[in-house]
Amino acid sequence: MRPVVVFPPEGAARPIVVEVPHAGVAVPDEVRPELALDEPGVMRDADLYVHRLYRGATALGATLIITEVSRFVVDLNRDPDDVDRASVPDHPAPQADAPRGLIWRVTTDGTVALTAPLSLDSWRNRVARYHAPYHAALDEALRATRERFGKVVLLSGHSMPSVGKATHADPGKRRADVVPGDLEGRACDARVSRAAIEHFRAAGLSVAPNDPYKGGGTTRRHGHPDRGIHALQVELNRDLYMDEQSFVIKDAAFARLEALCLGLVDRLAALAATL
Repeated sequence: MRPVVVFPPEGAARPIVVEVPHAGVAVPDEVRPELALDEPGVMRDADLYVHRLYRGATALGATLIITEVSRFVVDLNRDPDDVDRASVPDHPAPQADAPRGLIWRVTTDGTVALTAPLSLDSWRNRVARYHAPYHAALDEALRATRERFGKVVLLSGHSMPSVGKATHADPGKRRADVVPGDLEGRACDARVSRAAIEHFRAAGLSVAPNDPYKGGGTTRRHGHPDRGIHALQVELNRDLYMDEQSFVIKDAAFARLEALCLGLVDRLAALAATL
């Protein structure tokens, strides 16, 4: 139950880091009493199997960073203070409204996720034990890669429900196959986003840039193309590779999507050298 696992490049390194912050489903014993969800409840909002879609990235020269811990412990695509008063009542400076911020108090379908609001000590413990190690590793991977190559592409791998859920901005709407998020052009050079769009469209998939996801905390924090860090979040429709009710992988479709994901890693690594 590791908060962060870093897989270094195999062979020659290239200027790309891949992170998968939401595929984990583990809930530590110290957190379990504070969580009101059963195992299927945890799995329904996980980016299941996305780490496996990118597992071959290291053979292409990328650094791969994943977590085994569920986003219901801490959401690693959020900032440490991205909480609200209802989640952590004693927090000194909570956000105005963040029911699914660092600490999720409701699931995407509106189910209560916490047995009770967290104490300040519990919030601090979760940040120190699970959030801080992951981001320290990500920071170091980006620092080392940029120092070596002068630039780096950060590819943040995610998946999304095929249809917007009750608490989403697009409830009931059928989503595209792929949603690249670049904060509407602020997080990376336009060539990075364009490469991802062209890559998936050439494979016959529908692509909707920044709709409904523009990018999360990691994209906002690290996406500074003026400093040589180009961040792109890629959301994949879960219906492409798994049954969303049973969580069973669609083997042939999964293999095809894995090849596409690795093809994107290879393409962005090559592009990074020209940015």
